[in-house]
Amino acid sequence: MRIDSIFQYMKEVQGRINANVINALQGGQSLQQKAVIRRMEKDAANNHLTIPLSELKVTVVDIETTGFYPDKGDVMFSIGAINMKGANIFDHQTYYSLINTEIPIPKEIQTLTKIQENELAAAPSREEVLKGFFQFIQQQPLVAHHSNHEKKFFQHESWKLFRTPFRNRIIDTSFLSRVIYPESELKTLDEYCISHNIEIKNRHHAMGDAFLTAKLWSIFMEEVQKRGFETLYDIYEYLSST
Repeated sequence: MRIDSIFQYMKEVQGRINANVINALQGGQSLQQKAVIRRMEKDAANNHLTIPLSELKVTVVDIETTGFYPDKGDVMFSIGAINMKGANIFDHQTYYSLINTEIPIPKEIQTLTKIQENELAAAPSREEVLKGFFQFIQQQPLVAHHSNHEKKFFQHESWKLFRTPFRNRIIDTSFLSRVIYPESELKTLDEYCISHNIEIKNRHHAMGDAFLTAKLWSIFMEEVQKRGFETLYDIYEYLSST
């Protein structure tokens, strides 16, 4: 969707365009503001911008991997995901699977995750697991903590296995925390959980970390709505002007 199309789209669906957003789209903004606008463009195409936050459906996801660089041979070996609507966690709507890596995983990763190679050897193939995961998430936006990690692996695997780009929007938890705590220096999932009195358990397990992230996202969703934000559009609008 090009810039002129975005203008028309937001006029139609929102009935207004804030001057700050127009200025950002027309240039002269910081890299951070331009990144916000690029994300806005992607969400506009999927019509997530104008859904009330209380009704916004997302899938919170976490993955465990052998490293950080899929283009250098690192692979996923587990995925955990859980559906949410607004601040509500649907703990009966989950997806979890180990993945047969077909390669050894580092001993320190086995120790950290408590997942052993014999478990992975008996797990489904990457293609089977990713197909199941993509069917589970459909077109919903995803939420993750430090989401660039998930994004890199999903993009890599989607293209490698299916020769198709990964199109789901991935929202980082920091998207909301920047609105609530603009001066915060919290970074890790553990730090955020401790700060918000979330009991830390099943850490470094994809499903366990997905649940922790979902609880954090639930708190953030309630907080941004208390501050008067009603849609993702409102949040993008605010961040584009800061």
